[in-house]
Amino acid sequence: MASISSLRTGIATNLATVSGLRTSSTMPDNPNPPIAIVIPSTISFDDTFQRGMQTYTFNVLVVVGRADERTAQNKLDAYCSSTGSSSIKLAIESDKTLSGSAFDVRVTEMRNYGQIVIGEVTYLSGEFTVLAYAD
Repeated sequence: MASISSLRTGIATNLATVSGLRTSSTMPDNPNPPIAIVIPSTISFDDTFQRGMQTYTFNVLVVVGRADERTAQNKLDAYCSSTGSSSIKLAIESDKTLSGSAFDVRVTEMRNYGQIVIGEVTYLSGEFTVLAYAD
């Protein structure tokens, strides 16, 4: 049976292939942008007969600095693209098994593009929904 920790680590490892993007498989107290943070969301148990598969849903929060609004939006736009070397979708799906922890992984959507306050600092962020299918 896959563990949430191994799936979370596998997603973060795949994200580390994006040049200049920091990754965290746990929620840091003080994020240092640009950073992608992998956050477990839900688990759907027993998706196949005899407990053969679970569906794990993760949210990947991508946070960029806002020193310059236009630069921050351009950077986040590149992460949100379905193509290119900065694509979060392509990076996560680059190893569909997450180093053997999953049967498959898919990025299904990007949402919540906008400002986020962490501590007392305002950043720009987008949230990606990731489904991992594992036993």
